[in-house]
This record gives sequence, C-alpha cells and structure tokens, in this order.
Amino acid sequence: VQLQASGGGLVQAGGSLRLSCAASTRAFSSYYMGWFHQAPGKEREFVATISWSGSRTSYADSVKGRFTISRDNDKSTVYLQMNSLKPVDTAVYYCAARSGGHASSPDEWRFWGQGTQVTVSS
Repeated sequence: VQLQASGGGLVQAGGSLRLSCAASTRAFSSYYMGWFHQAPGKEREFVATISWSGSRTSYADSVKGRFTISRDNDKSTVYLQMNSLKPVDTAVYYCAARSGGHASSPDEWRFWGQGTQVTVSS
C-alpha cells in the first residue's frame, strides 16, 4: 500500500488545516488508518486512528476536541481536520495503515506516507 499525504502548511495559532492521505489500494476499507506526528528532536507520536468502516475513532489527549479523523472508503482517503491549532502542534504529520485494529505505537504500523509539514506560528 502506498500512501500520499498532503494539506500541510503554515498557519497562525487558532487556525485550521485539513490533511488528506490517499491510498493506492482497492482494499482500502480493510485497513485501519492512523495519523502520527513527529516534532524536531522528538519521537513519532500517535495522533488519531480510525476503524475500517469509520465507526470507531481514537485520539491522543493533546488533540481531543480539536482534531477530527475521518475516511472516505470510496475515495480511498483518510482525513485529519485540525482546528484551534497551537504552536505545539508544529510537526511533520504522517498517515499510516495496518490490517489489525487500533495501535498507538508507531512500531505496530506497517505502511507509511511520506509526511507533510505543519507549522503553527504564535
């Protein structure tokens, strides 16, 4: 599975961005999808995951109430709507896919996109 993330950019604190991740597979609905981020000098961290049908989502405490993950299985695409952005959200955002269920450890995810930079200015 190849994943292509897009939608990053520079935004002021309090602003919004919507990330997209397109998958190159007809079996998209058989993959659990996730978003992770990695700030400079830090390890890659869990942001959000979404189940195969989209009925179940999980979020890191730091983004609950501000970020929303969703998916469109017909378009083989997963999204991350990010609202009320803070400078601490600045990082490279990666989408990922796995056949199993929810996992917050990046080590448990098999397929990765190339990352998209999100920069939030104060």
